[in-house]
Amino acid sequence: MSRYIGAIDQGTTGTRFMVFDHAGRPVASAYKEHRQIFPKPGWVEHDAREIWANALETAARALESGGIEPAELAAVGITNQRETTVLWDAETGEPVHNAIVWQDRRTSARCESLKAGEWNGKIRSKTGLPPDPYFSASKIEWLLKNVRGVRKRAEKGKVLFGNIDSWLIWKLTGRHATDATNASRTMLFNLREMDWDDELLKLFGVPREMLPEARSSSEVYGTVVPSRLGDLGSSLSGADIPVAGDLGDQQAALFGQAAFKPGEIKNTYGTGSFLLRNTGKALRKSENGLLTTVAYSLPAKSPIYALEGSVFITGAAVQWLRDGLGLIASAAETEALAASVPDAAGVSFVPAFAGLGAPYWNPYARGTIVGLTRGATKAHLVRATLEAIAFQTRDVVEAMSADCAGEMGAAAFKVDGGAVKNNFLCQFQSDVLGLPVMRPAIDETTALGAAYAAGLAVGFWKSENEIRRLWKTDRVFKPRMSKDERESRYGEWKRAVDCALRWAGSGGNP
Repeated sequence: MSRYIGAIDQGTTGTRFMVFDHAGRPVASAYKEHRQIFPKPGWVEHDAREIWANALETAARALESGGIEPAELAAVGITNQRETTVLWDAETGEPVHNAIVWQDRRTSARCESLKAGEWNGKIRSKTGLPPDPYFSASKIEWLLKNVRGVRKRAEKGKVLFGNIDSWLIWKLTGRHATDATNASRTMLFNLREMDWDDELLKLFGVPREMLPEARSSSEVYGTVVPSRLGDLGSSLSGADIPVAGDLGDQQAALFGQAAFKPGEIKNTYGTGSFLLRNTGKALRKSENGLLTTVAYSLPAKSPIYALEGSVFITGAAVQWLRDGLGLIASAAETEALAASVPDAAGVSFVPAFAGLGAPYWNPYARGTIVGLTRGATKAHLVRATLEAIAFQTRDVVEAMSADCAGEMGAAAFKVDGGAVKNNFLCQFQSDVLGLPVMRPAIDETTALGAAYAAGLAVGFWKSENEIRRLWKTDRVFKPRMSKDERESRYGEWKRAVDCALRWAGSGGNP
């Protein structure tokens, strides 16, 4: 009997496999990090083969730890780091190059040239996105130009493109598919037509033959083929497991937060932070540096759209404190360190390691620490790092309020992701927004959203209303900071951002 739904949550720093029961509760989980590859300054890559191996390993470990037989899985859903680009050989199944990660800035000059011309408005109008190296299109173009022999094979459909979701679906099932949320992050997908745009394919030189079929977020894409799974496949004899849900990680978190109504908002704190506001069936154009994207699509229904603010570096800044500077041994230490000092002693940290995303969209900004004195300590830098996460979120909230003509109102602010275990961060976020911050009982809502999408596709859950009833709160953080202090601190942050933006302008000079 199928009692559970599995979910592969393939993120920027690692892969998690989770198993959920009918109440939406996690019953088993396993996680493994993968390497971050930096061939040149500003370049970021992953080994897609390592990611695949980790997906299999975490699935096997999670099932074993939970005492769960594969046949007990009604379906598996996938959620993934978006925009990260993989090209692989359709015959051998081998990647032709490392995956180019969403943080990668190697195509900055190409995208700047598009911003300066007529394509800026056209791309925004068609895709809801600005020309930026963040998205997949210029990454595909770079690979087609720089990996020998790939273009000719791609034109014959012998080299395939996918974001990480497509790579995993293909490895699991042999089917070449994606969903509308992931397609909408490529800068090649027309939001009104809900299909690949021929004019943009020509602009970036991308053969249609290499693209996955763009489908809904909740349907059966294929069935797991045991022979494709190596050692894990031997345990699947007789099991018929559909891969039935696919959502980009931020849209999956929106789905996992049961934010199905227009106006509902969530913010996910992971490697970066991503705030989405459900706009329903309305394609709302941003005038303030936000993205228009597909929130999710269900079979035989109109797509649901969202406004999104994408912050590139938040949790990754904490990882840098650990791995780059050796100031902490684990992210869990940051809460006590930040709370050990009354403030950041005038220190502000703008973690623009990959440029700045929303609402600035400046790929040339660089990480900047200002306000240092001899009195600054490790605790002050750690606190400034956590405060930067909250201030970058406020930047996005300010832009979204402007786009929505004040419709944000005084509603609670739903948060999720690994960083929300940090009580200091949640409280400071509430303080700088002046809004209650609502933390769900299950903070891994990204994996949960993928599970919900897969479960809906196979009838494990019957409706969005049933899913909404499963959502529960863990804790609500209410603002304690005065308005004057809030605005003063935010003003300091904006001055620090100005320093980061001025450090290296588009011409490469201060």
